[in-house]
Amino acid sequence: MRFVYLGLIVLITLAVITFKVQNIDTVTVTFLARSLTLSISTLILVVYVLGMLTGSLVLSLIGKWIRRATSPRR
Repeated sequence: MRFVYLGLIVLITLAVITFKVQNIDTVTVTFLARSLTLSISTLILVVYVLGMLTGSLVLSLIGKWIRRATSPRR
């Protein structure tokens, strides 16, 4: 089983490296009169990480609201 996991890690790593090499074109992103030029693969990675962070924050906030709404009053 250990070799299966190792193989999966190698395959995923190769897929990420292939994606990075094939998407080296640069794009310019403008937001609030500021611009940033970076590769497409880096932009996708940054957007993905920001989506994970904001998604988890929203889910935890909704969970807190539900717990407070359903808890008995003191």
